[in-house]
Amino acid sequence: MKRFNNIARTVSLLLATGILLTTSCKKEQTPAQDPEVVAEATVNEIELSATFEDIFDNAAGIDGITAGDDLGIYGGTGFGIFPGQATQTTVACYTVTVTPRDKGVFPKKVVIDFGTGCETNGHIRKGKIITVYSGPLHIPGSKAVTEFDGYQIDDFKVTGRHVILNSTEPGANQRKFTRTVENARVTNVSTGFWRSWNGVITMKQIEGNGTPLWPVDDIYQFTGRRDGANAKGRTWVSETKEPLVKAFTCPWISKGILVISVNGTVGSIDFGSGTCDDEATVTINGVSKTIKLR
Repeated sequence: MKRFNNIARTVSLLLATGILLTTSCKKEQTPAQDPEVVAEATVNEIELSATFEDIFDNAAGIDGITAGDDLGIYGGTGFGIFPGQATQTTVACYTVTVTPRDKGVFPKKVVIDFGTGCETNGHIRKGKIITVYSGPLHIPGSKAVTEFDGYQIDDFKVTGRHVILNSTEPGANQRKFTRTVENARVTNVSTGFWRSWNGVITMKQIEGNGTPLWPVDDIYQFTGRRDGANAKGRTWVSETKEPLVKAFTCPWISKGILVISVNGTVGSIDFGSGTCDDEATVTINGVSKTIKLR
């Protein structure tokens, strides 16, 4: 579940220096055809992905000791802000309230309260993340619905809804999760600039299904489409042209192509052919550039 922050910083740098842009005919281009608009949408898309990957990691990564029940998909390993049962050696700066606390009783509401400021995993968080679990997420048919109460990560306020559904088909030997983002908005509280998002991603586990509560051998494949917009009035569509592949043990997405379309003008990020490395190729308006993901 790779976070996209490093990619976003790199693409932002390329955008700022003009490396990705073809400017010789820029005066003749409409805003929708301008490669700078596509580059902007690409950066926005990646930053939104980073925010909601973090939301997923926390909802799916909660461990049994923290919740009093096995709610996530990794057993006692933990993920996201949750260190797991084997490594809980320090007191967290946030509080977790589970209602009802009784083991095996659902639905179960989990409130993660960061108060007025709490540093976890290198980020300052404020407010509350509220998730209601219909059942343990590792069981097919279970759902986790996450909403926010004054939640902020660093300078970004997050609103909307994130839904994880274990959509594994009966008798299937591959776990599958459907992730839906509804009316999401991420707003920079310093500038007021916002980005919004709606859409659905399917996350299929293609390796490691034989050890469902042990994540280190897991490999996931992502497909789907999302619609984005920002405070400038820009709108775009992101869609997987070729499924994105991410191994739990690899810091980066290692395979697949994501396309960003603004009124027919398309940019793409090609993550490679499967090797775990820190490179991807960004192409906008026919101009390509290899970028480092770290």
